[in-house]
Amino acid sequence: MKLNLKIWRQKSPSEQGQFKDYVVNNANEDMSFLEMLDFLNMDLVRKGEEAVQFDHDCREGICGSCSLMINGSPHGPETGTATCQLHIRKFKDGDTIVIEPFRAKAFPVLRDLCVDRTAFDRIMAAGGFCSVNTGNAPEANSILIGKEVAENAMDSAACIGCGACVAACKNASAMLFVSAKVSQFALLPQGKPERSRRVRQMVAQMDKEMFGSCSNTGACEAACPKEISLENMARLNREMLRASVTE
Repeated sequence: MKLNLKIWRQKSPSEQGQFKDYVVNNANEDMSFLEMLDFLNMDLVRKGEEAVQFDHDCREGICGSCSLMINGSPHGPETGTATCQLHIRKFKDGDTIVIEPFRAKAFPVLRDLCVDRTAFDRIMAAGGFCSVNTGNAPEANSILIGKEVAENAMDSAACIGCGACVAACKNASAMLFVSAKVSQFALLPQGKPERSRRVRQMVAQMDKEMFGSCSNTGACEAACPKEISLENMARLNREMLRASVTE
């Protein structure tokens, strides 16, 4: 397959970037999207040109590193899929593909397709955990949890923190990410002692990081590779209301 690529190139956060045209010949339809970029980079290095910088790690749809806008969509055209799980067979021979980094004030571009998403780390550090004493692991059945509660908590915990929800939102809101991280603990008895402090501090940190307000369009859920539900955002609002009343 022949693919025409328009890739965002930017040397540093302080320099102005621009799109640059590349052509990939003989791309295999069974390649993943990241393997196609590897193929391009090998050709660029052979020519003495600088390789395109992009983030990746596990390439199994787990780590959330592969944060790319592909033809205007976070992670590309396929739903419920991270960039590393997207395959070239989803495109046609001769297609033009526009590749750029996630766009958000809270995600400044570092270089080429790499963005700084440590804002998510700071939100998690503000309260996305349960405080426990060190020592031996507690007995697994010491606190019984119903099947429905456990499944809902696991569904929320499936969020990989890739930032697609932020990139898809016209206001660059992080509400889906924060609500998922609040929900995974709010649903479980282990997370309830700190529920009020947790939600207040995580939402406060989200606002401090300059994420926008929720646009109520549902674009975040549609773009999420793990299909995190908007129900988490309703739960976040309830947790905030409860925290404001109880404290």
